[in-house]
Amino acid sequence: MSRRLLASYITLTIVVLAALEIPLGIQYGRNEKRDLTNRIVRDALVMATFAEDPLERGAAKAPAGLVRAARGYQQAPGGRVVVVNGRGISIVDTLDPIGQTMRTPGRPEITQALRGNVASGTRHSNQLGTDLIYVAVPIASGGHVRGAVRITYPTSALDSRVNRYWLLLAAIGGVVLAAATLIGVRFARTLTRPLSALEHAAAEVGEGNLGARAPETGPPEIRALAARFNETVGRLDALLDSQQAFVADASHQLRTPLAALRLRLENLERDVAPAGKRDLDAALDEVERLARLVDGLLTLARADAAIPAAMPVDVASVVQARVEHWAPHAEAHAVALEADVAGDLWALSTPGALEQVLDNLLSNAIAVSPAGSSIHVEATDAAGTVDLHVLDEGPGMTAAQRARAFDRFWRAGPPGKGTGLGLAIVHRLVSADGGSIELREAPGGGLDAAIRLRAAPVANPNPRLARS
Repeated sequence: MSRRLLASYITLTIVVLAALEIPLGIQYGRNEKRDLTNRIVRDALVMATFAEDPLERGAAKAPAGLVRAARGYQQAPGGRVVVVNGRGISIVDTLDPIGQTMRTPGRPEITQALRGNVASGTRHSNQLGTDLIYVAVPIASGGHVRGAVRITYPTSALDSRVNRYWLLLAAIGGVVLAAATLIGVRFARTLTRPLSALEHAAAEVGEGNLGARAPETGPPEIRALAARFNETVGRLDALLDSQQAFVADASHQLRTPLAALRLRLENLERDVAPAGKRDLDAALDEVERLARLVDGLLTLARADAAIPAAMPVDVASVVQARVEHWAPHAEAHAVALEADVAGDLWALSTPGALEQVLDNLLSNAIAVSPAGSSIHVEATDAAGTVDLHVLDEGPGMTAAQRARAFDRFWRAGPPGKGTGLGLAIVHRLVSADGGSIELREAPGGGLDAAIRLRAAPVANPNPRLARS
């Protein structure tokens, strides 16, 4: 952003400088040419005054004083002087080493001057190989044109002055541009520093640090934005604290009466008649299901309230630990539980989240797997991600059921089985870590819970293959 602001500021400065200096340079060149032409006209009129008397007397040669004046003019300003009589024959030409030639120049400006008109302009001289400014004035006396004076002046001197002026303008523009750049850098930093600080604070908040605050510095608009940002983060922090307090209170207030209710029902078991035993068992099952529902809701509330702080997690260690934990339970259901983790895999996950995800998936898989079947847990490296699969050989789900499986309180089984929160919790935990989960049809029948997590740098350089 700082570069864009600086580029805009410099571009505006360049446009303003060009709008001011280009017309100024063009006008200066025009003024210099006009002034030079006027000076040449005055010089030509003075030279005509010197030549008036000799030409009026009909002198065939120019007097020595006129020749000296013409040569002096050539040496000082650098212009060429040609004086012709009424017949167009030159009597003075400062390019001639003698100063006296008997030839007819035949130039249009001389012809025009012999007709009594002043001629001026610019033309290219093939003889000299340069552009010339010329002025031709008539020499008149007694109402008759006696001859003409033409002065030509090379434009190189004029061009040199104009070029120096352009260089001066360029130097001034460079100094102004350098000063504008320094001012622009300072101005851009004045804007971008508080914005960068605000961006840094927003990044910290996004990473879970709700104590981060943006400094309220800079222009009034940025100060107001920083103040509103800090106010919003403060409210968010208060809301999350309130929600976490509610979760903690609900965890205590709901679990205690449920535990007491279960205890009372179990104490009634020995006093209940055989006819009411069935109803008592159903009541105990409902209390158990209600306890699981409360635990699921609290877990989901914590997942929603938590701000993820993903860290590198050793996938192989987590998978191995969870498989060992659930192996006795799977064995009790006559289900084989196997793990296959390829290489040393590290994924970004909130501490404890991957364990909870695997616990929910393995619990569901064991519950639906028929006796004699197997459950496979696989993890592979997938170029920037870690793919984790939990495959069972149960009844599986239809495409419509898989599409709704992550909805809260939705169950594919019969009423009274499960809470409908397990897969919703799994989806929330995986999504919070920047991953994704999808339920697919397993190759041999059953269900494939496919999880994709962001890969983390390998913390342990020793490759490991975890199998059980």
